[in-house]
Amino acid sequence: MSLPHFIDAEYDIVFAGGGTAACVTASRLAEAGPDLRILVLESGPTTKDKLEHIQPGRYLSHLAPTSQTAQFYTSPPSEHLAGRSVVVASGRCIGGGSSINFALYNRPAASDFDAWETEFGNPGWSAKDLIPLLQKAETYEIDTRKPTHGREGPLKVSYGGPGSILGISKQILDIGPKLEKDRPFHDEGNGFGTESVNVFYLMPKWISSDGRRSDVAVGSQNLSVLDGCLVNRIIIEDGVATGVEYCFDRRVYPSSPQNLRTVRGKKLVVVSAGAMGSPLILERSGIGSKDRLEQAGIPVVVDLPGVGSDYQDHSFYILPFIADPAEATFEAMSQPEEWIKSQQQWEKDGGGRLGGNGVDGVIKMRPLPHEIEELGPELAAHFNEVYADKPDKPLFWLCASASLRLCIFLGYPESRGSLHIASADPYAAPDFDSGFLTKSKGREIMRRLPAFRGAVDSLHPQFAPDSLAAVKETLPVPLDAPKITYSAADDDAIDQNIRERMQTTWHSLGTCAMKPLSEGGVVDSQLNVYGVKCLKIVDLSIAPSNVNSNTASAAIAIGEKAALIIANELGIAVV
Repeated sequence: MSLPHFIDAEYDIVFAGGGTAACVTASRLAEAGPDLRILVLESGPTTKDKLEHIQPGRYLSHLAPTSQTAQFYTSPPSEHLAGRSVVVASGRCIGGGSSINFALYNRPAASDFDAWETEFGNPGWSAKDLIPLLQKAETYEIDTRKPTHGREGPLKVSYGGPGSILGISKQILDIGPKLEKDRPFHDEGNGFGTESVNVFYLMPKWISSDGRRSDVAVGSQNLSVLDGCLVNRIIIEDGVATGVEYCFDRRVYPSSPQNLRTVRGKKLVVVSAGAMGSPLILERSGIGSKDRLEQAGIPVVVDLPGVGSDYQDHSFYILPFIADPAEATFEAMSQPEEWIKSQQQWEKDGGGRLGGNGVDGVIKMRPLPHEIEELGPELAAHFNEVYADKPDKPLFWLCASASLRLCIFLGYPESRGSLHIASADPYAAPDFDSGFLTKSKGREIMRRLPAFRGAVDSLHPQFAPDSLAAVKETLPVPLDAPKITYSAADDDAIDQNIRERMQTTWHSLGTCAMKPLSEGGVVDSQLNVYGVKCLKIVDLSIAPSNVNSNTASAAIAIGEKAALIIANELGIAVV
């Protein structure tokens, strides 16, 4: 029986996982050190030349239950979520999340990165260190003169292909600043500072101006990136990581033999399977909480309790509304004639709905001084403690998708979860607890849009019949219409609706945190795993605290920073 790949017995560097950060790091190292032999093993399939990855507008296909490019992790039912489970998807393909995500270009606040350095003792990880690396990675096709954006990087950033910005999004950017007079329109929503808070802006995307997804690129003669290779564990000899044990993933190559194989990493082994995968590889390798490992029957190599703890995400809440049938929406593409028309448009010039993602009108919202009281005493106290001295931090960000859905993302949830192995079987579902579980100005904007034709009542808060909070209109209201008022009972209905409908944004991070060992850390500031030599982690699992962004940008920054760290240790220079 032929094997899917021929893999040599030894390489200089072996990556266990081929997601966003891994591909960035491996590509930079391969370019800087042409004599290095680098191997990246990814459990999922390749994405090369596949239309579902090239066309941005197909992103929702990767969340289908039958998806082969994502792995789904189910948290048990929770009373905090009205008895529901949360299912979190994580990229499982070459390029990881950058190959299947919504392609939103949404960058953190500078204080988010600064916290990694100052609050968690990681020199070299501040905003002044990481922002130049993000610039290096991108070409900001919108305006290369912008001071915090890049000009010559491999990843293209634009507003999407021609004609991909739909009418509903334009209405948001028109009506929003008129209603929220203290929140104007601005041409920069990703400048890392206060200029990007409380302004409506057009959302850039990791999409080129000709309508192609801009995922992390890999490829060179000394870099082998192989799909369908599931890493079981890291081989550790006398406290040194010397290689990995893997098999050909039966989900990608069903007819391949399932015997375990090994490959050695002569200089370094890098665990890079993402926030959902890296802690599981460590635990199967004997690195983790002693009690957890013993329960799974795995010999303890390093008792490291922080592995798999502090799982973090962003909360995501959607309120759907009814759109004017004349408006172009993404749902309309479910009709065969609309799909054909969209496909023909993309093939012509990369434009139309398939050349974008339908998320264009956005605002990162932070309470103005006169609004803090509206938060209520508990949240107001939390805001004053956490946010008051960091004016670049929004409380949440809000957008309207091109389906007339109001989407609200909480930037810095306080809740924490965990992720651990349930057995030594690399195919077995892990023990995952999302830890999930917070009134919205967004309803006021939505009911004033020209496209508005009412609320989807069954999915909105179930207010009492005599409540003044229910949205009963089926046509847009005037800009100066009275604003909705909420009673205590209405607040309770909103809370219940949030528990019933809040979801993940698939922004998992923090499960192998970069912080001191005494504080539950797993890696140090040089990304070394505590207690094991020649073993690093390079992915979002190392983030010690959350970032108010779509996490692709954080993963890219981590990948670029890791390339500098590793290159310095190897005595080579990354350009």
